Amino acid sequence: MTDLLWPLAAIPYPHIDPVFLRIGPLQFRWYGLMYLLGLAAAYFLIRSRARAQQLILSRDQLYDLIVYAAFGVFLGGRLGYTLFYNPVYYFHHPGKIIAVWEGGMSFHGGLLGTCIALWVFCRRRELPTYTIADLAAQAAPIGLGLGRLGNFINGELYGRPTDVPWCMVFPRGGPVCRHPSQLYEAMLEGIVLFLILRIVGKRPVPPGTTFWTFITTYGIFRFMVEWVREPDAHLGLLLGPLTMGQLLSLPMLIGGGIMLWRAMRSAANRFSS
Repeated sequence: MTDLLWPLAAIPYPHIDPVFLRIGPLQFRWYGLMYLLGLAAAYFLIRSRARAQQLILSRDQLYDLIVYAAFGVFLGGRLGYTLFYNPVYYFHHPGKIIAVWEGGMSFHGGLLGTCIALWVFCRRRELPTYTIADLAAQAAPIGLGLGRLGNFINGELYGRPTDVPWCMVFPRGGPVCRHPSQLYEAMLEGIVLFLILRIVGKRPVPPGTTFWTFITTYGIFRFMVEWVREPDAHLGLLLGPLTMGQLLSLPMLIGGGIMLWRAMRSAANRFSS
């Protein structure tokens, strides 16, 4: 326990100012910038992959796709947080639902919101849903990785106490040394997941395979990291040792795995016939 309380045993937390630019009363934060960079990267990556697959998407369609996805991420992420993580508070303070500047975004809510938004987009533009979903899935890890770096800069969503040599003492986490779980997620959900989807996306697989690979693999990675991530203080552990993040990731892991297995079995049947 002594090692956990001894900051010199840890890698120093860098203490990066969450605000990278101030203009009068306006403050521009790294976390918001990460969202913008993720959406910009998604635009260029989707355009590149669409051309490689000879899928004709006009510039207006690409712009609309990113706008739909952005609305899905922000609206779904905020509503998901209010419903999954603090429904009682927001039921009694409904005006706070729009107070996004106070923090509170849910990945799982953002994912649902984005899926609905892209489905609406495909229906209105008469585009193949799975094809667009596969393209969006390949771009998603960039935004996820950048978002976790934003969490790290904010000093939030840190890990549980540990004595590993790379632990850090976070300003909001008390004097104990903790897992830098934001960096674990940035690596797994960002870099590793991007490489996996890149490999899958270049193979002649059935439509939807890349999307369901994203769903399944993210569920696995998030479930793993939650073991070393500090549970939300107002929720704690649920159903025994599980966190809310793990409970929300289980449907992704199981449902995504089933859909991925069905896609692979269908492809194997077509190949054998």
